[in-house]
Amino acid sequence: MTDVYQTDAAPKKRRALPIPHPVERRLRGYAFDPSISLQLETMSISKITYKVPWEDDLAPGPVGEYLEVVDYDPPSKAFYSPVDLSDPLLIAQDGLHPSDGNPQFHQQMVYAVAMTTIGNFEQALGRKVQWRTHSVDLSSDRKESFVRRLRVYPHALREANAFYNPVKKALMFGYFTATRQNPGSHLAGGTVFTCLSHDIIAHETTHAILDGIQRRFMENTHPDALAFHEAFADIVALFQHFSFPEVLRHQIGRTRGDLTGQNLLGQLAQEFGVAIGNYDALRDALGSVNPQTQRWEPLVPDPNDYANIMEPHARGSILVAAVFEAFTAIYKNRTQDLLRIASGGTGILPSGALHPDLVNRLAIEAAKAAQHVLLMCIRALDYCPPVALTFGDYLRALITADVDIVPDDDRGYRVAFIEAFRKRGIYPENVRNLSEESLCWPTAQPEEMQDFAQIAEMLDYIPDRTCYFTSRETSFVEMARYRAALHNFIKEKVENVPTFELLTGLVLTAGNQPKDLALGHDGQVKFEVSNLVPAQRVGPDGNLLNQMFISITQQRQVHMDPTDENSPTFPFRGGCTLILNLDTHQLRYRIVKPIMDTARMQRELAHIQESGSGSLRATYFSQFKGGVEKEPFAQLHRGA
Repeated sequence: MTDVYQTDAAPKKRRALPIPHPVERRLRGYAFDPSISLQLETMSISKITYKVPWEDDLAPGPVGEYLEVVDYDPPSKAFYSPVDLSDPLLIAQDGLHPSDGNPQFHQQMVYAVAMTTIGNFEQALGRKVQWRTHSVDLSSDRKESFVRRLRVYPHALREANAFYNPVKKALMFGYFTATRQNPGSHLAGGTVFTCLSHDIIAHETTHAILDGIQRRFMENTHPDALAFHEAFADIVALFQHFSFPEVLRHQIGRTRGDLTGQNLLGQLAQEFGVAIGNYDALRDALGSVNPQTQRWEPLVPDPNDYANIMEPHARGSILVAAVFEAFTAIYKNRTQDLLRIASGGTGILPSGALHPDLVNRLAIEAAKAAQHVLLMCIRALDYCPPVALTFGDYLRALITADVDIVPDDDRGYRVAFIEAFRKRGIYPENVRNLSEESLCWPTAQPEEMQDFAQIAEMLDYIPDRTCYFTSRETSFVEMARYRAALHNFIKEKVENVPTFELLTGLVLTAGNQPKDLALGHDGQVKFEVSNLVPAQRVGPDGNLLNQMFISITQQRQVHMDPTDENSPTFPFRGGCTLILNLDTHQLRYRIVKPIMDTARMQRELAHIQESGSGSLRATYFSQFKGGVEKEPFAQLHRGA
């Protein structure tokens, strides 16, 4: 019998369907650090697969668009062979297997976590991450140089330290011998690599990104300055924990859904903390182990801590605890209905293990809340003043940024933040009360917006052009050109100069400036347009924000003894962040630190004098001392 499908015609060659371009690269790594894999309870969640943006031209190193991993070990005077993540064999098996003894895996680990951190920032900010430029004076004729890649050294030094070097534009990771006392899950006297800790890598990468966003944030003008840098880096590292589904489900099951108790999600650098002789993680947003009882105790908010604690890491922990408490309050609010359903309406869960379906639903809500909080925290950076940032300023930035993107706060996110900051005595200056309306940054009267409307009109086509910027470098060059154009506009074309000065806190009129205000070669008042970035963001309700963020700063060189012109000087900076609505050509918000603020200048002077000759500003934040490039975070982290 003849097959009905048989034919004498020659078979036709079908055209293959196009292969879709990959959007992510999967790389295995540690969820926290190697020590978690050595504990029976947590070994199942110790390793995860990171999903990082796909790079077509990723070279051995890895060397990509953002990062260049250079694995030189100075103590051994040796280079380790670079890993090639584009090797088909590694692509097929999601990279190298996690191993603390394989230098090539160390390279893979730092790349995976750093790229994950970069991706979170780009999602929140709506633009590409740029590293800090080499130029330090944008008001002069010096040209900025584009920094394509941040260098990453997995084995840079043999000590218990890791830091970001803003001069070398590099992340430096150390390795060291663990203590023989209280070794925990370590081999007493074994080697600990900081480049294998998710938290340390994310922390240092955040320092670099934050420095690229606002380089003045690292200046020690106030007890909050360095503390904010440290706290923000911890916040990013902590909330990235919640993007690991297996870890999240495990910890929710273990804590029965209560994330306010001791858990891995709220801890930072467990291996590092124990290896240097602590009883627990390096830092914990929720509590700490009492050295006497060796029992974990929850952290109780004390409003006096903010007034009394000055060491940067300890002070930063106050901000981290406030943000984490806001998150736990949001998480509880999102899961109340689930707990009522699971408990028959009582809200009290029965004893025993939670049902897997409940664990999954709680994990989904925790992940959503954590992602929302992380994006809120990152997005708020655009709403901060460019100089002298305080924790109170940051609270106002958080509230204002969230009001912009989510006008209807039906889940109480903003209330949770306000309450958590209030419990810790963190109050912004110059506000009538702690309502959302008072905390939002001010704007200007319609009759005062003429010059700002002209600026917005001049810049409103930039967002449409950004889609044509084929690379980060092109975008960098174009935005530098627009900053120069804006600088010239402010210098030459502002019509109502007194009003513009009043609203921005700047001094623009030559002859009216104090004698210690910097002047240019032309004798005119110097100022710099340090930032100009467009942002197009869509809120959860579909509302589109088409905005331009502009930062302008000035500097005075103030004598520490006003009566002695031969006394040492310190740089006192003022300026503003302007947020323009490009659809309406109006000034949406203005965040001002006036250059003529005598009270703030006296506080900065007192801060320097109280710190004495050993102040972090004098010791770590001069770029050069004796011809040696400084490493501002090296000593700061050495004392962590």
